[in-house]
Amino acid sequence: MTRFHKNAESVADAIIAQVGRNIVLGLPLGLGKANHIANALYARAAADPGIKLSIFTALTLEKPKSSNALERRFMDPIVERLFGGWPDLAYVHGLRTGTLPPNVEVNEFFFLAGRWLGVPRAQQSYISANYTHAVRYLVERGVNVVAQLVARRGDRYSLSSNPDTILDLMKTGAKFVFAGQVNAELPFMPGDAELPESAFAHVLDDPSTEFPLFAPPREPIDHTEYAIGLNAARLVEDGGTLQIGIGEEGDAAVYSLILRHKENARFRDAVKRLSGRDEPHEPFAQGLYGVSEMFVDGFLELLDAGILKREVDGALLHAAFFLGPKSFYRRLREMDQATLDKLRMSAVSFTNELYGDQAAKTRARVKGRFINSALMATLLGALVSDGLEDGRVVSGVGGQHNFVTQAFALPDARSIISVKATRRARGKVESNIRYAYGHVTIPRHERDIIVSEYGIADLRGKPDDQVIAAMLAIADSRFQPELLREAKDAGKIAKTYEIPAAHCDNTPERIARALGPLDLPAFPFGTDFTPVEQELLFALETLSHAHPVDLARTALRGLSKAKHQGALARMGLDTPRGLSERFFAALVNGALG
Repeated sequence: MTRFHKNAESVADAIIAQVGRNIVLGLPLGLGKANHIANALYARAAADPGIKLSIFTALTLEKPKSSNALERRFMDPIVERLFGGWPDLAYVHGLRTGTLPPNVEVNEFFFLAGRWLGVPRAQQSYISANYTHAVRYLVERGVNVVAQLVARRGDRYSLSSNPDTILDLMKTGAKFVFAGQVNAELPFMPGDAELPESAFAHVLDDPSTEFPLFAPPREPIDHTEYAIGLNAARLVEDGGTLQIGIGEEGDAAVYSLILRHKENARFRDAVKRLSGRDEPHEPFAQGLYGVSEMFVDGFLELLDAGILKREVDGALLHAAFFLGPKSFYRRLREMDQATLDKLRMSAVSFTNELYGDQAAKTRARVKGRFINSALMATLLGALVSDGLEDGRVVSGVGGQHNFVTQAFALPDARSIISVKATRRARGKVESNIRYAYGHVTIPRHERDIIVSEYGIADLRGKPDDQVIAAMLAIADSRFQPELLREAKDAGKIAKTYEIPAAHCDNTPERIARALGPLDLPAFPFGTDFTPVEQELLFALETLSHAHPVDLARTALRGLSKAKHQGALARMGLDTPRGLSERFFAALVNGALG
């Protein structure tokens, strides 16, 4: 019988009474964690060394944190506005401060990108796993409790944002106590995600434990990301299948697909400006079907644009989990049932693998285009997506490898991995395309299509010298000579090879010249940032990468020009007091132009 509770402490007591003092707790990836139940179990273990608590999870969400005093003035009001009511997970504080009790262990198989690089305990406890392998490891560890955030409609419950691993766990026959925490903001997703009341041993359902969902705002899209998105959109075929990942490059790909469909001449002009080629990319007559581990809000934009319209067994989209801005959750909550029924949340084994009715999945996933991103690539086509060469983990493998292998298993599919050609680190520009790197996520024998802002490198089935030539063609020209030298020194490309002149002007200035006149929007799908915050966002981004000499010049410029009073007021710098506030005010004023 399902037991209903008004507070998380009651749930924790009931769980310990059922499973004993050795708790192996599975928490869903990302949004689906039952925060109050997890915190109550953590509190019990912290207070009682005789309780052993092992937590197995992924993508632990944290409120954004500022890195300096100036950034804090910008970030704190936004964090309060967007995340103020979201309850922090107690184990995060223990990990970050080194105060995690010795009887508590936390293992993650996917990190919030870059947030745990400097935390040794988290790095040591990381488990490298494909998304689809996580359930196996959870079972092997003896999972006996799962605590998940759920939506309720009468006596029916929905796994909503996270049917991804729990549905697969149920199929294993593992015995565990399933505890659900009801949240009214969570959209009630039907289909595989819908479960009867009897599926749960415990349900926490009380207004006191309701909280606003974690909702990261959309980030602005710059020229580099638009160039990548336009290049990716060139590769998507009408009547095909689409998977896209989260982030600005995914948003740029979505916007580019919509531009191709609704303003085709403008799309072709943008492509010609970037590539010098007039390519006949037509609008989407048959449309696309989506199958994606993550249901990003961009799929709703494609639905609105009339692109996501190819149905497979009555579905326009199959996905395993979602996370997005507040407007995304609201749209799903308010969506008419007929449309919602076509957006199906399912197990990650369904979206990420072909096993289980492979023939039907092959028929459905025609002309698959799986668009993901990486941190770096090598000249030989290997990809670095999850970690650094010293072993530290940035994020995780997630489902990227699953989609790469799907692209090779399906007869007409392709894996498209985007890589920004450069990044700014330690005050200088570095190439993200390396001759070699000490860690890879996708090995060179699974190289397929790599896209940068400078073009498309089609690597599948090519010999190494052709792969190197293709990768040099999409590298930043500031780094091409050294990369070519390394390849020649290794004997991997002819000593006489020269990079064609058409690819020797791969510079940010060329991208800006090509896309600047198109007036592409920084926030094509809206934003939670106010107009003043949008201005400040770009100004602070510029300051974050500036050399100390440039900072001084910016401050001097800010002292000698008219003040941006609205922006300075938003930062609490309109009436600066003391030397540091005056310096901050001058910096911001100067950076705003």
